[in-house]
Amino acid sequence: MSNVGIVIVSHSPLVAEGTADMVRQMVGDEVPLAWCGGNGHGGLGTNVEAIMGAIDKAWSEAGVAILVDLGGAETNSEMAVEMIGEPRSHKIIVCNAPIVEGAVMAATEASGG
Repeated sequence: MSNVGIVIVSHSPLVAEGTADMVRQMVGDEVPLAWCGGNGHGGLGTNVEAIMGAIDKAWSEAGVAILVDLGGAETNSEMAVEMIGEPRSHKIIVCNAPIVEGAVMAATEASGG
């Protein structure tokens, strides 16, 4: 049985990477994990294409949980899920949870911990 993948989306690449690092240190490689952040030009923001790439990287037949930091990240994540389309989109959920705590809890649950 595969574990649910985790995608972390933040307006800041440093926040996304740091959160992913915490998750990885807590659950190791048991959970597919990817992150993205920033607008692609070195500034704050999110990018639909980067989110789609992160979903692909963290993809699991068990599904993917996307954790976001702010409203724009949630909106762009929802757009990315729509653009991915069926049948995978039904296995992806955008979670409205605190990004650091939510990511650590989701990964711990996904790894069976």
